[in-house]
Formats: sequence, C-alpha cells, structure tokens
Amino acid sequence: MPKVKTRKIATKRFKVSKGGKVMHRVQGARHLRSTKSASRKRRQDKIKSLTNHKYIQNMKRFLET
Repeated sequence: MPKVKTRKIATKRFKVSKGGKVMHRVQGARHLRSTKSASRKRRQDKIKSLTNHKYIQNMKRFLET
C-alpha cells in the first residue's frame, strides 16, 4: 500500500483544533482594508471553523499524515 502523503497546501491554510474542528482564516482580510468597514474588518480578523460536513471530511483526509 502506498504511503499516505499530506496535502501541503491544506496544512498551510487549515488546522484541526483539539476538539476536531477544522479552523481557517477568513478570505479577503489581507489587503484593500481602507475601503472596508470596521465591523467587517473585525469579523475578518477572527479564525472560523468549517461548517459543511463534506468539506470537513475532505479536509481531515487531506491533513492526515
């Protein structure tokens, strides 16, 4: 059976929390911040968890080593 390799692109963008949630940063928070409202910037600064069950299963499979 071949070795299971981690998807390196997934390890840079996603982390699995202690409770098993898949956490990620919100998109659009890096640049052009002067045109965004303060509440939108605060919302984008937080780390969020994936909510779609299929995405969670796929990401956990990608993050396996």
